[in-house]
Formats: sequence, C-alpha cells, structure tokens
Amino acid sequence: MLATVATGALMGIDAFRVDLEVDFARQGLPGFTMVGLAEGAVREAKERVFAALRNSGFKLPPARVTVNLAPADMRKEGSGYDLPLAVALLGASGMLDPASLAGVFLAGELSLTGEVSAVPGVLPLAVRARAEGARCLVVPAPNAAEAAVVQGLTVFGARTLGEVAAHLSGERALEPQPFSAAGDAAADAGFFEDFGEVKGQEHAKRAIEIAAAGGHNILLLGPPGSGKTMLARRIPSVLPELSFDEALEVTKVYSVAGLLEAGRGLVRRRPFRAPHHTVSDAGLVGGGQYPRPGEVSLAHRGVLFLDELPEFKKHVLEVLRQPLEGGEVTISRAAISLSYPADFMLVAAMNPCPCGYLGDERHPCTCTPMQVQRYRSRLSGPLLDRIDLHVDVPAVPYRDLSATAAGTSSAAMSGRIRAARAVQAERFAGTTMRTNADLSGRHLDRHCAPGDDERSFLERAVRTLGLSARAYTRILRIARTIADLEGAPAIAVAHLAEAINYRTLDRQS
Repeated sequence: MLATVATGALMGIDAFRVDLEVDFARQGLPGFTMVGLAEGAVREAKERVFAALRNSGFKLPPARVTVNLAPADMRKEGSGYDLPLAVALLGASGMLDPASLAGVFLAGELSLTGEVSAVPGVLPLAVRARAEGARCLVVPAPNAAEAAVVQGLTVFGARTLGEVAAHLSGERALEPQPFSAAGDAAADAGFFEDFGEVKGQEHAKRAIEIAAAGGHNILLLGPPGSGKTMLARRIPSVLPELSFDEALEVTKVYSVAGLLEAGRGLVRRRPFRAPHHTVSDAGLVGGGQYPRPGEVSLAHRGVLFLDELPEFKKHVLEVLRQPLEGGEVTISRAAISLSYPADFMLVAAMNPCPCGYLGDERHPCTCTPMQVQRYRSRLSGPLLDRIDLHVDVPAVPYRDLSATAAGTSSAAMSGRIRAARAVQAERFAGTTMRTNADLSGRHLDRHCAPGDDERSFLERAVRTLGLSARAYTRILRIARTIADLEGAPAIAVAHLAEAINYRTLDRQS
C-alpha cells in the first residue's frame, strides 16, 4: 500500500514542500530503502521511528519499505522528518486510513519512547503549509505557538506519536493552538534598562537619539569606563516597536536558527546581538557546509553591537560591507547559495588609541603617533564610510556621577524617535526606503536640498575641515533626521552644524 504525507524543508528562511511517500510491500524480503537526497539525520530516522512506533504500541508487519522524499533533487536535513515518516508508515501499513492524511502537514522529531520533540524552522513550514492550502499542521507542542502565528491555518500541538495517530484516526482530537499576541508582548515587556539611569553623557544620548530616529549606524569613541557599552545596551529601549511584518521576519530567522524559545510565538522585542571580537567571519555573517544565519541576520531589524571594534579581525569586519549596504547577506557554497536578511543598526565602540586615554584630561596617553595610526588603520575606509555618526564619549566628571537628578529617560527619547519615524514613514511611502539612513541619489537631492544659507555654510565647512564627498552625504542625512526630530520641514544651518559635530573622525583627519 502507498501513503503520502506532506512536510517541508528549509531553504534560507523559507520552506518548500516535501512529499514523503512510503510504499509498504508484503512481497519479497523485508527491507528498508530511503531515496531523495536525504542527509545523515534523515537517514538515521529509520532507527528512531521504528523504535518509537514499537514503544507506542504499534506493531508493523514485516514488509519491504521504500521511502521517497520528493522533490528528489533537493537536499533534506534535520530530524523533523521523524513524525511524517512514522505517520506515513502507519498509513501505508493500513493502521491509518491514507485518505485521512490528505492536506495534513507534519513535522517533528521522535524519541525512542514516541515523544514528539521540538524542531527548528516550524514558522517557515507553517507559511508554506498555508500557501499550499493545507487542511491543518501538526507539530510538536513546544512549536505550536510559533506555528500559530500564521493566520488562516489550523495548528495542532502534539506531545506523543500516539496523540497524533489518535487525532488522525478520529479517536481523540487534539485542541487547536490559539495565537495570543498579548501574551508575547507581555513576555517582552520590561526587559531593557533605561537611559535615565546613565549619569551624564547627554551629548552621547543626543547622538544615539538621532541615530535611532534615522536608522543611522553609530561609532562611540572614548576611554575605558566612559560608558560606551552601557549606552549601547540601552539603545533597544528607545527603538520603535516591531510591526507585525517585521516581527514575522525576525521570528523566521530565529526559528530557522533554532533559537526561538519553547512556547513562544512572535518575537516582539528588537534583537540586540553583541558578538565577542574573536568571532569568525562565518559566525558573523553565517556559514557552514549548509549555511546557517550568523550574527548579522540574528540582529535583523535590531541592533548589532561590536565592542572594541579594532580588535575584530580585519577580514571579519570587511564581510560587513554587503549587509550594511544591501540589508541582506548572500552565502555561497558548492552545493547551494542562500540569502538571509540582515537589515540592522550597527553600533560600534572603540578606544581612541591602544592605551585608551588619548585626549583624556585625567590620564596621560602613552601611545606614539605611529601606534595610534596603526590602531585606527585596522578600520578600513569603506567600513567607516558606512557609519554615519562618530561620537566622542569622554570620561564622566565627578559632578555628573554624584548628581541626584535623573538624566534623559528612555521614555522621553522614545517618544521623539517614534514621531520622527512616523514622518519618515510618510515621506518614504511607496518606496523601498524606511529611514533617512537609506537616502541616496535623487531622493537625497529631493529631501535634503539645502537653501542658499545652508549651501554657503556647507561650502565653508567642507573647505575648512577638508570633508570628503562621503562625509558630505552623511551630514545631509543626519541633518535631515535632526530636522525630523524637531518637526522642521526643511534643513537649517543649525541642523547642519550639529550634524558636522557628529563626524569626529572626519574632523580629526
């Protein structure tokens, strides 16, 4: 007898349909054959599945079993084929009606006792099941909330193989999994620390507010202990909430990477990733024999924080160019080429020199000019070209540390940032751009055109400070964001002057 069960395989953050066909023949010697470009974990499913069936009370008669994973030319990997294979074997052997399997998508790993364990990539599978017009989707109970994010698809969460068989046979129906957006939002509330706890550093807070409002990348320069890391870790507290579409994108990345918490649905909190400076290029942008998402993709729609930026290997930093420019990263291997989303806000921190005290009034710098130059040369021009704001973060004086008054709070900053983002959303409606950081070409000329006074001021600044063409473009972008924060329709000289103040490295060079 022949039985077919639908499941899915991952390709990047999307899934494609896989039909698992089982032919159960009583003629000939008993045996088991699996075809369809199955990788190691899929081939090993035979041992797990037969043990799970036996320990769940199902006794298959001796037969020659042939399993086909179609399409046969696409690679399949992972343990998510255990549950579909077990159900297909029950259908092909006559223990389940093969007609009851039509329109049902399944995924899950089986233990030897028949328990159904969580697997990665269930959300993309749910999206594919809905697109294929599936009647329902049966997944492990820990993955049910994740799959229920997809509206218009009935999702059932199962804990054992016996529950799945009873549901499909009509003996005992599983309860559909509801989607609770409120529960996810409540789980994400109150996680981040507040900018109001930071003493002093109002200049740096202002720069961070501008960066967050316009989606600009930012580099914080200052001596050890000045609060660069403390400031960076509070940035997610002022970023706007994820929209549903953005949350779906982020959740798909975490689902594919296997990092989604059990029982969780949508990821409502903007990601904050802070890899150590010893990270490899594959760890940063993704990789492996079958490419997996890296830190830049895990930071999608959130913040990627690189502390001690010059300590990262130079070739590792250079691979950031593509995601910073295009918002995605493409990983090519001999067998496959995959693209993962990587649209993030880069926040970097570094000391001004190897000893860290260049320009510090309280600690003398022990570095020679050659050492300072060698230290900063670890950052290439093309990488710095993609960072809009360079901000000095000096050591905090005692009077600020001892002050009892609270500084600018995250709530106050967040309100202004949301208002500025709303202006940009209206401005860029109907385009692929989302924030002022995306402005370029004719859009830059249209939305950042300076008046006569502003043009004269920019000319003097470029001539006096020796600003480059790339610095000129970034000054216009930053000034546009500053104007949006103030609700100004056009860029003024004051906005340009403040924008120039956030280009520390240009002024020093």
